[in-house]
Amino acid sequence: MTDDTHSEALLLPEELRYIVIEGVIGAGKTTLAHYFAERFEGKLVVEEFEQNPFLERFYQDSKRWAFQTQLSFLASRFRQQKRLLDRDLFQRVVVSDYSFDKDRIFAHLNLDGDELQLYESMFTLMQPSTPIPDLVIYLQSSTDRLMQNIEQRGRSYERDMDRTYIEALNEAYNYYFFRYTKSPLLIINASEIDFVKNEQELDELLHQVAATRHHGTTYFNPEKKPQEAGVVR
Repeated sequence: MTDDTHSEALLLPEELRYIVIEGVIGAGKTTLAHYFAERFEGKLVVEEFEQNPFLERFYQDSKRWAFQTQLSFLASRFRQQKRLLDRDLFQRVVVSDYSFDKDRIFAHLNLDGDELQLYESMFTLMQPSTPIPDLVIYLQSSTDRLMQNIEQRGRSYERDMDRTYIEALNEAYNYYFFRYTKSPLLIINASEIDFVKNEQELDELLHQVAATRHHGTTYFNPEKKPQEAGVVR
């Protein structure tokens, strides 16, 4: 990535001990979480989506398999979140590629009736026992860019991903995070950047997180000069 001297000089504020990177399918959250954990010498927590036995069937027949897929994700995410409460004393920061609360976005998009009511009952019991992030980073992107990224990574079960579903999911994410107040939030416009191939853009994102005193919601557009990023409290 960058030279060792630059890497050593990049330090996170002390209050950032649990960082969550969020975004719609294809936004690049897992890739960015890996970069953050590496650069800040943190513990990486990634969503175990490949262990969900219903996921591939859900993409083939979402109506039939939505409930089983959602409950499997809910249980898996809850187990991971509970383990986060037992923090490793040798790791100053934990970086995760998902937030527990966002599970509800998928549930309300894919479930209804009695299934949604049962899901809500289970979520309500679990959610208070999960840790609150010190910072959430939301990678906001256009549906066109999300579809492009999904196609490029070539996962077999995403091969026939429905654009309508991704568009609805993107709208649901935007609605949720534009009203999010549970913890400090950094919204990054990721539609026109490629931090996987462009090290300068990656460095810019890393430094934005390290240099900003995060309170309320911060908006960052990498196309603009860093000082033009606005803060809303």
